[in-house]
Amino acid sequence: MSVLFMFPGQGSQRAGMLHALPQDPAVAQTLAEAGDALDVDPLDLDTERSLRSTVATQLCLAIAGVATARALIRQDAAPDIVAGLSIGAWPAAVIAGVMDLHDSLRLVRLRGQLMEAAYPSGYGMAAIVGLAEPEVSAVVSQVHQAASPAYVANLNAERQIVVAGSDAALAQVMALALARGASAATRLCMAVPSHCPLLQAQAQELATAAEMVASQAPRLVYVSSSRARALLRADLIVLDLAWNMARPVLWHDTLRHAFERGARLAVEISGNGSLTRLARDVFAQGMVLDAGSGLDAVRVRIQREQRDDPA
Repeated sequence: MSVLFMFPGQGSQRAGMLHALPQDPAVAQTLAEAGDALDVDPLDLDTERSLRSTVATQLCLAIAGVATARALIRQDAAPDIVAGLSIGAWPAAVIAGVMDLHDSLRLVRLRGQLMEAAYPSGYGMAAIVGLAEPEVSAVVSQVHQAASPAYVANLNAERQIVVAGSDAALAQVMALALARGASAATRLCMAVPSHCPLLQAQAQELATAAEMVASQAPRLVYVSSSRARALLRADLIVLDLAWNMARPVLWHDTLRHAFERGARLAVEISGNGSLTRLARDVFAQGMVLDAGSGLDAVRVRIQREQRDDPA
């Protein structure tokens, strides 16, 4: 039986998230490394005011993901497969051994800066619940205009689709989706239109910078949420990380691919429970855990499942 670690994306941040990390030597070491890489105290990044910044939010999610995963690994509760939604792909790559935390955080900071500078206001993302992707795509096609763009961005579940675009376009998409039977249409806590062509130029700049960092083939199975399949080569993973801001997230298919590769226990790492809820559509009842509920329970469960696995 394989264990999947799932790393969440933007929208799962919360004030005090780094201060709330477990007391563990691996966490302390991760925070120290982050401080060295960024030349700032990472514990200054998770205030409510700081988290209004895309840069601080993405850094906090990356740091928290690596710290929590490392704590579990230190306690002999390691994953076999990793996958991350959007910014979550970066801590997943660190845990897989593709790049070190220092290089990763410097690139994450650049990623956030590029996104924030391109779209300081007037854009964002909205989640449509209750409609399938073709129905949402039809609404988006009806609304999209050059001056008021909208794009399908995340396929989180069969009937949870995220749309990116301008504020005006998102308002129209949400209203039309509700009129066509959506059970909910909600703006996300996102200040930029991620996972769509609006970030092509920024992704290219990040890809150029990412080519300069050292990388290694993954030690674990790394599943790309942009491609919904495992990537084995370091250069392909680095490119995937850089370009994922401009490509749709295929999260539901990513979970299915991890399941097909043997994952039977899925653990959300340092999130807000959103990935836990999505994973229940793919994994058996009781086989999805949230590390936010406490590492001891997660550690015990992983070790028990691995001990009892007949394979």
